[in-house]
Amino acid sequence: MEAYATALTYAIPGFVSLILIEFFASKIMGRSVNRAMDTISSLSSGMTNTLKDMLGLSIVIVSYGWMVDRFAFFDIPESTGLFLLAFVMIDFASYWSHRWNHEINVFWNRHIVHHSSEEFNLSCALRQSISGIIGVYFFLYIPMALVGIPGKIIAITAPIHLFAQFWYHTKLINKMGILEHIIVTPSHHRVHHAINAKYLDKNYAAIFIIWDKIFNTFQEELPEEPAVYGVKRQVKTWNPVLINWQHMWLLLQDSWRTQNWWDKIRLWFMPTGWRPTDVAEAYPIDIVDKPYEMVKYEKPYDLGLKAWAWFQLIFTNLLMYFMLINIAELNVAHITLYATFLFISIFAYTSLMDRHPVAVFAEITKVGLGIYIITQLGGWFGLEEWIPAATLFMGLYIGISMAITIYYSFFERRVSSPDLGTTSPA
Repeated sequence: MEAYATALTYAIPGFVSLILIEFFASKIMGRSVNRAMDTISSLSSGMTNTLKDMLGLSIVIVSYGWMVDRFAFFDIPESTGLFLLAFVMIDFASYWSHRWNHEINVFWNRHIVHHSSEEFNLSCALRQSISGIIGVYFFLYIPMALVGIPGKIIAITAPIHLFAQFWYHTKLINKMGILEHIIVTPSHHRVHHAINAKYLDKNYAAIFIIWDKIFNTFQEELPEEPAVYGVKRQVKTWNPVLINWQHMWLLLQDSWRTQNWWDKIRLWFMPTGWRPTDVAEAYPIDIVDKPYEMVKYEKPYDLGLKAWAWFQLIFTNLLMYFMLINIAELNVAHITLYATFLFISIFAYTSLMDRHPVAVFAEITKVGLGIYIITQLGGWFGLEEWIPAATLFMGLYIGISMAITIYYSFFERRVSSPDLGTTSPA
């Protein structure tokens, strides 16, 4: 846990720096790549994924360490070559886990949040799942265990492999010559994130594009077919917690509603989007069949709400960063309290961005938990050692947050600076 938290303390500033570089570059190039609320939602999703990991909300059916200890055929010493082999084998496993997440109904719920943004930029790369609680793809690591690649090497290589997938989530980099035939490039990944019929369910590879070419899932980006981003059943919310469970909720409803018992069972393992005939007829859902006519999700907001949403994102991220750098000083109970408070905070302000009344109830819960933390701990998890007035400041923040949420939920109905939905592509 401490090693992972330390890695994130370096990775997060790097991600933020690259996102800012992309933003300023887009302005210089005269390109539109960001919408305020969409970007805030994406970065908030990244925080929920980190908090999920801090809370240990994962169930590992079979650990890699257990497999390698019992089934390894070879005892191989560490070397640069072994790290490279591990990287390639992780990439192969990633191709198949990614592909099955797209192609099997129940597994799509683990991945939908990553595709939920209707923009394509570096911030959407941070839309990572909190719903993939059970590690179902452990068997893809069996070949690595049989070869005898030590768990330590996997522990180092896997995060590097994950972080290496960040950079190609951008519209600002065109095709990259010979690299297009070797690695996944922004052009390849724009295709993957598109909902155009020609592009759908293509380019699953994480690092080496060769896997798509071998398994016939490769599609080149075509100049005459601009990509339209998002998912075919629009999520229509900025709340990353809700996005993570939308598809699962649909599956549960369909399974309950269908009269066919065989459909109740096979629904989960059919191709993504499949629905029982009786349910599809009785409970139709809106699907984007004409991507170029899709209206991007947006809610009206004034400059005050926009500024408050940015403040909430930045302040919540700073609180999370403090937790990461002080993780060794916190016990399990404190980590649970801290992460839960931040989870509720993200749920509350993204619900307010949606102008949904549940934001008020989330804020009330946040206030109660915040008061409990301050009174029980006598401060804010040791933040007073860094900032003398930290407890007072946190108390003021919690109160102001509640007041602003009430204001925008019950009193402010004017729209002084609308940022309404646009037709794709932007």
